[in-house]
Amino acid sequence: MKYTVDGSLCSGHGRCYLLAPQTYESDDDGFNRHLDEPVEVPAGREGAARTGAGGCPERAITLHL
Repeated sequence: MKYTVDGSLCSGHGRCYLLAPQTYESDDDGFNRHLDEPVEVPAGREGAARTGAGGCPERAITLHL
C-alpha cells in the first residue's frame, strides 16, 4: 500500500500524524512531509494509514492499494 498527500488540499492540521505517527510525518511548518509524492506504508501499518487518512478534514490523503 502507498499513500499520497495532495499539497493543494493539505492545511497542516496534523491529524494524520497525530493519529498515526508511525506512518505519517510532519515538516517544520506542520504540513505532511511528503506532499505530492507516493510513500510506501510500512508493512503492518496499513490500519494506521487508514486511520490517519480518515482523520484528515480536507481528505487530502489518498491510499493506493
